[in-house]
Amino acid sequence: MGDEEDAIEQAVAERRERLRALRAAQELLNTPDEDGARGESKDNGDGIGEDNALSVKFRNYVPHDKQLQEGKLAPPQLPKFEDPIVEAPLPEKKEDPFLNIAPKKPNWDLRRDVQKKLDKLERRTEKAILKMLEEKVKQKMSEAAIEAAEGADEADNAADAS
Repeated sequence: MGDEEDAIEQAVAERRERLRALRAAQELLNTPDEDGARGESKDNGDGIGEDNALSVKFRNYVPHDKQLQEGKLAPPQLPKFEDPIVEAPLPEKKEDPFLNIAPKKPNWDLRRDVQKKLDKLERRTEKAILKMLEEKVKQKMSEAAIEAAEGADEADNAADAS
């Protein structure tokens, strides 16, 4: 068990050293210092190094403090997006024959149900109109015959009187 614990402690120590080296390299890349004082880190005795000054980066937040405003990052430049759907030409629309199956008027079922009754009523209406016209013609003919008879009677009466 002692060997395993020693191996674990050795791995922890190696990891701490790598983390310190990575932090130092990261800090040198991000902010080059004039005197290099910020690049060094303190050791608290537990093996974890902390920076003297914390570097805070603000991507979406605008701080009110003047010192913190230095940590504000510029908004990222997004690549220009080209929409492939807009650029592609629209294909010719082919009419689907199944779309034209439905009737265009919403009351088609009502008309279908009532159509027989409407046809019957229309035939009766036409017969009634014809009957009324025949009656008018007969009435005019009878009136014309009566007038002609009266005109003939008057002519006879006038001829008799002379």
